[in-house]
Amino acid sequence: MSHPIHSALDAATADAIDEVYRLWDPPLWIVTAADGERRGGLVATFVVRASIVATAPRMVIGIAKQHHTWRLIEAGRGFALHLLATDQLDLVWRFGLASGHDTDKFAGCPSSSTPSGQPRLTQAIAWLDCRVEGRLDIGDRTLYLGAVTAGGTVRRTTPMTVATLYDRAPPERREELSRLYARDGALDEAAIRAWRADGFPT
Repeated sequence: MSHPIHSALDAATADAIDEVYRLWDPPLWIVTAADGERRGGLVATFVVRASIVATAPRMVIGIAKQHHTWRLIEAGRGFALHLLATDQLDLVWRFGLASGHDTDKFAGCPSSSTPSGQPRLTQAIAWLDCRVEGRLDIGDRTLYLGAVTAGGTVRRTTPMTVATLYDRAPPERREELSRLYARDGALDEAAIRAWRADGFPT
């Protein structure tokens, strides 16, 4: 089954929608995952609470397929989520600016393991341990429904948000973030268009 082909939005409509998104300032999460001895992690732009049931907590994340962490989640069927304090920009640079295909982001970074064996950043202010119980391919990325099996708060403080990150980033880091965001956006756009043309993968 194929999806209707949507043409690109005109500039005025795209700007209006972008203004809506700018009203929303979500917390910044670092997603980590492991498959055997291989570890990885990234700064995620799509992490959402998916259950209000205290005894059955769930999260949904969307991970782009070009990332090393995507491969680890696909293989290991689990991931961990981490919230950062507003002064932990160093972890954003470590996990958000380099590629896990080329470097070990955990080298020299204090870490341990969650009960399920996912990498846990011990500096993070809070963490959740998740087991994948559902997945959906949407072209540019895979949506994972994770059953939260463990978690904890290391210290209670205001978590870093996307707006906080951009406000506190020095100009050269902000420029680098914008460049990487634009690069990933171009890859995502091509993948979305291909998915809409081809329909759900079989």
